[in-house]
Amino acid sequence: MKHYKMKKIGFQFLIGCVFLITIVACNNGGVFGEYKTIPRAMWNRDSLLVFQIPISDTLQNHNLYIDVRNDINYKYSNLWLFIEIMQPGDTKAVIDTFEITLADPTGKWLGHGFGGIKTIETLFRQNVYFPVSGNYEIQIKQGMRGKSLEGITEIGFRVEKQ
Repeated sequence: MKHYKMKKIGFQFLIGCVFLITIVACNNGGVFGEYKTIPRAMWNRDSLLVFQIPISDTLQNHNLYIDVRNDINYKYSNLWLFIEIMQPGDTKAVIDTFEITLADPTGKWLGHGFGGIKTIETLFRQNVYFPVSGNYEIQIKQGMRGKSLEGITEIGFRVEKQ
């Protein structure tokens, strides 16, 4: 009986080590990742989502991702965003307009998820060089028509080393 317990403990230890190695190996060079919740899934045209991104590595290039969570009752197949990127200590911003396609022409959601919420991850910018270290500020506004946009539940922003 004692030999069986030792084998069981050894097997559990091995499974735990494999799990930890998998978690460490799956880290894609993540530098930053955060979601902002849209209250009541009602995104007002004037509402600004602000992300403070601490950057310390000015030598390596990065990829920037925007993640969108929408409920399946969202009535559009896309989402237009106005994005401003402020460099630390700089007064001018890099301004961009970006479209994310959420559904194909037949209306099938392109994101993944269970139940009524879908998440889509989109590459916003590739091979980005951050010239100075410090906190970069990312401001995101929705650019759709109308005063408020219903059905977007969260917006995420991620930075990964390339």
